[in-house]
Amino acid sequence: MRHASALVLGSLLALASVGCQSKEEMAYKPTPASTAPKPQLPEVPVVPTNFKQGDAYTVYGLIHHLNSRIHAKDVTGKEVTVVGTIVAENISTADSCAWHKVGKKDPDDCKTEVPTFVIADDATDAKKPRIKIMGWASNFANVFEAFNAYKGKKEAPKELVNDELNGKPIPFPLPAVGARVKVTGTYDYTFSTSSDVQSDVNGIVTYAKLEVLEPAAAEVEAPKPAPKKK
Repeated sequence: MRHASALVLGSLLALASVGCQSKEEMAYKPTPASTAPKPQLPEVPVVPTNFKQGDAYTVYGLIHHLNSRIHAKDVTGKEVTVVGTIVAENISTADSCAWHKVGKKDPDDCKTEVPTFVIADDATDAKKPRIKIMGWASNFANVFEAFNAYKGKKEAPKELVNDELNGKPIPFPLPAVGARVKVTGTYDYTFSTSSDVQSDVNGIVTYAKLEVLEPAAAEVEAPKPAPKKK
């Protein structure tokens, strides 16, 4: 009881003290501005909105939609058209063991890739997102036939070289770094063949059609022959 009484008495004395203060003493006194150096805050980032260029997606826009909860349904597993600049191809770096006429078997120890080219919005910035284009040729033997049929030609022949395995005409000109292209095909995280499945977080376009908007400065080169064994 004594402890409780002391608390009550203390509270009453505090209130009395406040009540005795003058208006001048109760007046608001602003705190002086801080003299400390101001923090260096980063600029507010600009969120890109360049999802399309005309009727085609940009590379950024297509990847954005693939990973968007809202837009994924519009592009995943759907036929899309995307525009970009070719920044890589694997024709000129293909293993020479796979570079031959159709009908000839690759050596058993021949390790080869699926013919692929890669497009980006900005060819000068390696950090910009990229998308692989696959399915335009089933193997390098078909690319070999197209390479020899198209080499040196400024205009497409009346009949393009037809890929014997996938039944698609191989695009003219063959994909070369620097060309600005518009590609139509099915877009998804994966690309599959009868013997292989590949995946990519940026998605892969399975080729159906290609339009060259700006040609490359030079034709794609053939793979260099493998060095002879000593």
